[in-house]
Amino acid sequence: MSLSAFATAPVAGAIDTTRESDTDHLKVQQLSHSFRTADGVDVPIFERLDFSVKSGEIVSIVGRSGAGKSTLFNLVSGLIQPQSGHVRVGARKDGSAGRIAYMLQKDLLMPWRTVLQNAVLGIELYRKVKAADYERARQMLSRYGLGAVADAYPHSLSGGMRQRVALTRTLLVDPTLVLLDEPFSALDYETRLALEDDVMALREQSGTSVVLVTHDIEEAIAVSDRVILLGGRPARIEDDIDVRLTTHGPRSAVSAREAPEFRTFHSRVWNGLRSHTIQHSGATA
Repeated sequence: MSLSAFATAPVAGAIDTTRESDTDHLKVQQLSHSFRTADGVDVPIFERLDFSVKSGEIVSIVGRSGAGKSTLFNLVSGLIQPQSGHVRVGARKDGSAGRIAYMLQKDLLMPWRTVLQNAVLGIELYRKVKAADYERARQMLSRYGLGAVADAYPHSLSGGMRQRVALTRTLLVDPTLVLLDEPFSALDYETRLALEDDVMALREQSGTSVVLVTHDIEEAIAVSDRVILLGGRPARIEDDIDVRLTTHGPRSAVSAREAPEFRTFHSRVWNGLRSHTIQHSGATA
């Protein structure tokens, strides 16, 4: 198991960090990739895929199973090198290189480490952990309601608490872009809503950009500024939806779902998914 898979991913090869002034925290240009089967047949996953994510923007990617969503994350994070095309991670406001953090569905907490020790693990991959890092970790754990369990071990935590530790570990490396691969799918509904609020708070607190892969259409609409619908084989962007919701008070996981526009967006995504699933089934029948 690669630690970089759940902490931060190195950026190398065709994955570039830029120090130019740019409002995009992520830019994917002409990305193509395929897999070779055991009998030597190349199966295209993406062909000349293009999209970008602005600073502080939350974008969800939805698509049928097998559309290549997780593969796309592996390409963006540098865990897989693209066969052609470019992935560019935008610079910070001070001109220093941007950084990607990748959070998976499984929290991957190490049972022999305390909550606090798990939280600073991402930092350890880069350098020696300092006293200031532990203090910042305790402050962030407290912000997520985990201050009282900082010295406890993962086995004593609920699923939602474990995911908050994983989110803390992800954010402590100061990423400019966070990739979330269905991180809340195994949680109960109430906990999922709370963690969706945590994700939306990232923009307000630090201007961090977020790309979320999810099968949950409601989650995608509730938390996102845009929803990208992947379809076809090789996968292409079938729809790029600008989500604008009218909420009572600040937008939250609950108020977003109560917005009058919510069902319209839900129907648009659902009909797009259903259409491309039917087309794919017909093509492979």
